[in-house]
Amino acid sequence: MSSISILHNSWDSFFRYPFGAIECEQNIFLKIEISTNSYINNVSLVLFDDFNKNYYPMNFEFKENDKTVFNFNLKSPANPSLLFYYFEVWIDNKAIYYGNNSLLSGGKGDLYESSPLPYQITVFEKGYTTPNWFKNSTIYQIFVDRFFNGNDDNSILNPKKNTFIYGNWYDEPMYIRNPETNEILRWDFYGGNLKGVLKKLDYLKDLGINIIYFNPIFEARSNHKYDTGNYKKIDSMFGDEALFKLLVKEASLRGINIILDGVFSHTGSDSLYFNKYDNYDSLGAYQSKDSKYYSWYNFKNYPNDYESWWGVSDLPNVNELNEDYLNYIIKDEDSVINHWVKAGVKGWRLDVADELPDEFIKELKKVSSNANSDSIVIGEVWEDASNKISYSKRRQYFLGKELDSVTNYLIRDNLLNFLWNNINAETLSNKFMSLYENYPRHNFYSLVNLIGSHDVERIYTLLKQTANNYMVNSSDNLDDICFKLLKIMTLIQFTFPGVPLLYYGDEAGLEGLKDPYNRATYPWGFENKEILNWYKNLIHIRNDNKALRTGKWKQMYFYDNVYGYFRYIDNNTDEFNISCENSFCLILVNKNPTKDYNIKISMNNLNYNFLTNLLNNSDKIEILNNELNLHIEPLDVKLYIAN
Repeated sequence: MSSISILHNSWDSFFRYPFGAIECEQNIFLKIEISTNSYINNVSLVLFDDFNKNYYPMNFEFKENDKTVFNFNLKSPANPSLLFYYFEVWIDNKAIYYGNNSLLSGGKGDLYESSPLPYQITVFEKGYTTPNWFKNSTIYQIFVDRFFNGNDDNSILNPKKNTFIYGNWYDEPMYIRNPETNEILRWDFYGGNLKGVLKKLDYLKDLGINIIYFNPIFEARSNHKYDTGNYKKIDSMFGDEALFKLLVKEASLRGINIILDGVFSHTGSDSLYFNKYDNYDSLGAYQSKDSKYYSWYNFKNYPNDYESWWGVSDLPNVNELNEDYLNYIIKDEDSVINHWVKAGVKGWRLDVADELPDEFIKELKKVSSNANSDSIVIGEVWEDASNKISYSKRRQYFLGKELDSVTNYLIRDNLLNFLWNNINAETLSNKFMSLYENYPRHNFYSLVNLIGSHDVERIYTLLKQTANNYMVNSSDNLDDICFKLLKIMTLIQFTFPGVPLLYYGDEAGLEGLKDPYNRATYPWGFENKEILNWYKNLIHIRNDNKALRTGKWKQMYFYDNVYGYFRYIDNNTDEFNISCENSFCLILVNKNPTKDYNIKISMNNLNYNFLTNLLNNSDKIEILNNELNLHIEPLDVKLYIAN
C-alpha cells in the first residue's frame, strides 16, 4: 500500500460538490484521486444508509502521469435521510478502501485494508429554513428562583410546605438530603420570581439581550421545576399567568422574546397527573387505574414500581405517544403548546430531547409552527445532532421536520479542550468544520452556542482552575489570566455562527461547580464590573455587525495556539441571500501564555484598505499588497473590522 496514494477531501469542492448537507433530490458530485504505477482494476463508491448498501462503479475522468481521477454523480433521495459513503479500490486484484479519518471529522480521509470509517452526507427537507429573527438573537438563560426577587420587601411569594428558605440572598446553595438514600428531604428556595425578571428587563435590554430562555416555570415541588406538577399553571412562587403575560408584553416592547423549557419525557410524582402524595384535587395515575392519566405512565408493579427518568422516583416517565398525552401536550385546541404560544411564547427548549420520540418532536414542531410560523424549537442535545443515535435509534433532529436548533455543548467542549492543550488549533478547526459539514446551514447558524448552563460548572470557576496551568511566573495574577482565558472563549462564542447563550450571572463573574453550586443567586451589587463590561461590549458589537450574525464564515489557524476566522458579507448578501451591506471581520485568539506571533494573512480580492480592532481602537492595520501583517501577544484576542 506504500506505493499507492489515494485522496478524497470532502471539504474541497474538486472532490465533493456542493459542500456539506444537501436538500432532497439534489445532485452531488464526488471524485477520488488515485496515484499509482500499478493497474487499477475497478473503483466503486460504496453508498449506504441505516438499511441498505449499494456499490456504484465510478467513472474514469482523466489521467495525468501516474494520477487518475474517477467521478460519480449522485442524486440525493426524495426523502430526508443520512447517507454514508467510502470508496473501494481494486489495484492489481487487491482491494483497498478509502474512508473518513479516525476523528470522523470529514475533510481528508485515510486508507484502510478493511472496515473503513465512512463520510456522511446529511440529506434534509427541500426548502427547510429556520426563523431569521432567531439567527440574529442573543439568549439570556434565567433560573427564576435564583435571578431576582421583585417584591419590594424581599418577601417570599407563596412558600411551599416543608421547604428551606435561605436567610440571605447571597448564601451558598446546598441540598438537604437523606444520608442513606441521597433523596432530597427539603427543597431550598431563595425567592426569585417573575416580578423580579420584569424589574430587570431594562438591565437585559441594556445588556443587548433579545431572548429570555427560562428554566421551567410551571408548577412543581422542586426549585428547578423539572418535576412538572401542572403544565398549564405558572408556579405560585414565581407568580401567575396574568403576571407572565405582562412580562411577555413588556419584554416584547423591548425587543425581547420568551422561550420556555418543555419537560415532556416525564412529569413530577407530585403532580396533577400522577398525584402520588394526594396534593391535587384530581384522580392521579398513582391513586387509581381508573385515572384518566393512568395510560400516560408505565407501571411494572402497581402502584409503587413504575418507570422513571434515570430511576428517580420523583420523575415518572410518560408514554409520549399515548394518544391522550399527545392531545393534552400538543394537539388539543388548548394543548400545553397552544396555550403558551397564545400567551406570547416564541419557542421551546425541549428537555432531554434524546428521550422524546421523533414522532412526538415532529408533531410538536408542526403544531408550534402552525400557531406561530416564527416559533423556534430547540432540543437539549449534547453531541453531534445530525447523526445522533439514542436508545439504539438514529435520530432525525436535523432532517427538516423536527428541531431548528440544539444546545451546542460541543463549542464549549472544544474550546475548553483547546485551552487545556488537549487539542491544537488545527484540530479545533477540524472539529468545528465537521459540524459545519454535517449540519444543514440553517441549523448551523441557529445553534445555541453556550459555555455555561444549569447543567455544567460555571465557566469562571473552570477557567480559574485552568489558569493555574498558565501561570508561568510567581508574579502572574490568577484573576488576570482567568479573565484573558474568558475573553478567548467568549470572543469566539459571540462571533461564531449561531446564537450565543449567556447563563445568568456568568456576565457578573458568578462562580460555582456543578449543581447546586452552579445555581447560585445573581450577585446584585457585587458584580465583577470588568467582566460585565466585557460581555456588554461583546454583545453590542455582535448586535451592531450583521457579518457576526449571518455573515459567511471561513476558518484559519496558525501554529498550535492561534485560531481564528473571517466573518464577512460580500456581494451585498449574507449567507441566506438577504440583502445587506458588505462588511468584513477578522477574529483571532492566541492561547499561548508566553509566546507572541507575527502572522501573515492573504487578503486577495478584498477591497479594503484598513482593519481596526474593535477591542482596541488604537490597533489599526493597513492592508498592503493584498496581505495583512499583524502581531498577536500572549493570551491575546483580536476582533478586526474592515473600513
